[in-house]
Amino acid sequence: MATMATTLTSSPKPSFLETKSSFHGSPILSRVQPVKSSPQNFSVTMSASTPQYNFDAFKFQPIQESIVSREMTRRYMTDMITYADTDVVVVGAGSAGLSCAYEISKNPNIRVAIIEQSVSPGGGAWLGGQLFSAMVVRKPAHKFLDELEVEYDEQDNYVVIKHAALFTSTIMSKLLARPNVKLFNAVAAEDLIVKGGRVAGVVTNWALVSMNHDTQSCMDPNVMEAKVVVSSCGHDGPFGATGVKRLKSIGMIDSVPGMKALDMNTAEDAIVRLTREIVPGMIVTGMEVAEIDGAPRMGPTFGAMMISGQKAAHLALRALGQPNALDGTLSEVNTAQPDLILAAAETEEVVDA
Repeated sequence: MATMATTLTSSPKPSFLETKSSFHGSPILSRVQPVKSSPQNFSVTMSASTPQYNFDAFKFQPIQESIVSREMTRRYMTDMITYADTDVVVVGAGSAGLSCAYEISKNPNIRVAIIEQSVSPGGGAWLGGQLFSAMVVRKPAHKFLDELEVEYDEQDNYVVIKHAALFTSTIMSKLLARPNVKLFNAVAAEDLIVKGGRVAGVVTNWALVSMNHDTQSCMDPNVMEAKVVVSSCGHDGPFGATGVKRLKSIGMIDSVPGMKALDMNTAEDAIVRLTREIVPGMIVTGMEVAEIDGAPRMGPTFGAMMISGQKAAHLALRALGQPNALDGTLSEVNTAQPDLILAAAETEEVVDA
């Protein structure tokens, strides 16, 4: 115990940033200068954030249990009725799908439904590579982070977000607050609606039902019609690349060759360039693009997911006859809708289909 007490009362070690390291990489230059707080500053901050209630005498307002049930049920069923026939359905709420929905929903006249089979939207964008925390984004996609107000450490050709969850939580909080967006998580897209050679919506079911069709006799799905479907189901897997795999199985496309081996520089450019309307009514974005075109995988960089999602959004807007960054019509509405811009595009050529 004496040894432990000595250890705990010893002088603090210098922080990692104050210690010379044998690491030979570039020094980390943050966009935000660190602020050295003093005890006085700390007390002011604590005072400003003091809760406006007494913890010792805290008591919730009374409520009936049935009211809670009715509130959840009524609102969800209203959303299901509202989005049973909508403008755009985005299938998959990973980094590409979220970026796409965020960009489309800047236009308040367009209703966007997001279908995500997982309880937790975000796909693989909660972490960087190999379950590490940091997220690497190659320039000029950092302009999108600037729009979202996500902080990062800046290097010459790329930036690093200290934790990938900062991007994912930020874009979700901004996106889901918009009145023209609804996320249906824990819902799977089991199939496509196809009419006259055009994708016209998706067939939906609870994700847990979709995973247990073999254990029950019959569990029929529901439907959601849409003018445009954006498939952002990611690379191949149990719920991956389901959009393009279904197109192949019904003969609307010839093949899904799968993504090639990793080539970061080639992959990210290819994903953005090849993001497109693959069949009438259906746009493919994100890593699902690599599956259908045999493009290389990119590994743990995320800029292409964001910009591919943005490009898919403007393809959807164009298909809906709305102002978009692809045909130059955005300039006509910039005064009325200043948010409706392709944040990461330096020139129009960057987002040409």
